[in-house]
Amino acid sequence: MGVRKKASTYSLNEQFITECDLTYAVNMLAGRWKLQLLARLSKKTYRFHELSEAYPHITERMLSMQLKALEQDGLVIRTVYAEVPPRVEYTLTERAVELMPILDRLSAWGKKQRGK
Repeated sequence: MGVRKKASTYSLNEQFITECDLTYAVNMLAGRWKLQLLARLSKKTYRFHELSEAYPHITERMLSMQLKALEQDGLVIRTVYAEVPPRVEYTLTERAVELMPILDRLSAWGKKQRGK
């Protein structure tokens, strides 16, 4: 992520976002693919290549950005193994595991609203 000016509108608004617990939580999960990635990682540990194959419609750059954001927010652990070629694995943190029942309920609510 780039460095933002402290006086920018985004930076000033971000200060207020973090004061509301609900907005803080939703903002942490905001991102086109974050929820799908969390749901998949809730089942097992995945390598980057496996995630890339599971979501062929996501560019590798976007996948990498979303995983980095999840890692920065403390929801995903990225483990790099010193091998050739390098092996990188992603798994959920305890923080994310605690979140999964909430996301499961939100998913069930979404399904109900869509009439499925």
